Amino acid sequence: MPIHYLRSLTARNRTGAANRRLGLALAFVAGAANAGGFLAVGQYTSHMSGIVSALADNLVIGETMLLVGGLSALVAFIAGAAASAMLINWGRRRQAHSEYAMPLLIEAALLLVFGFLGSNLEQHRVLFMPATVALLCFVMGLQNAIITKISKAEIRTTHVTGLVTDIGIELGKLFYWNLGEAHDGTAKVRADRARLRLLSSLLGMFVAGALAGAFGFKHAGFIATVPLATILVALAAVPVLDDLRSKSMRV
Repeated sequence: MPIHYLRSLTARNRTGAANRRLGLALAFVAGAANAGGFLAVGQYTSHMSGIVSALADNLVIGETMLLVGGLSALVAFIAGAAASAMLINWGRRRQAHSEYAMPLLIEAALLLVFGFLGSNLEQHRVLFMPATVALLCFVMGLQNAIITKISKAEIRTTHVTGLVTDIGIELGKLFYWNLGEAHDGTAKVRADRARLRLLSSLLGMFVAGALAGAFGFKHAGFIATVPLATILVALAAVPVLDDLRSKSMRV
């Protein structure tokens, strides 16, 4: 894959095309980590709706340990998003080429840590299970904040509720009949076909990633985190190397 193409995916100067390509790649990684993580810990970690609902349920029925676990997962997701914002703003203040790439490298490292923790789940389940869930939630928050900031909240990759809702809205506009309704001067209802294609592609990549993650974790175990980390490193490596090169030239 050409260096300039890889550079464009996480470069400081953004284009709509680069945002879409990065979003598709991250949707695949999120789907794989979410599905694989479920096989590992029995819990989906990419969306907070279910976790917050479970918090209320566990509070009412008095399941203290589950309540604490849910709170830690929620806090970890928020912390991941906050860490992503801090890293991006830190890089932006220093005009770094890697302002968007650095969080992805950290995500890659954390996925490898997840693989290490997961390999110890059976022997030390009580110790490693809460840490593994919190780690995955942190990773999902980190990634979702990256693409949200890059795309100005137009693209999200770690959960599909918003994607499916927006797809439904665009389909509703696509199949809307405009007969007899243009005589009053109002504009016809038009679907944003480009947005519909993007949303459908993001959904498709999330599903493809989920299938790959589930298959990988089922048949290969936690080593399946290595390809996911490799994808993230490939996305982030060139801007990071650009920063290192610039630094060496100034020395």
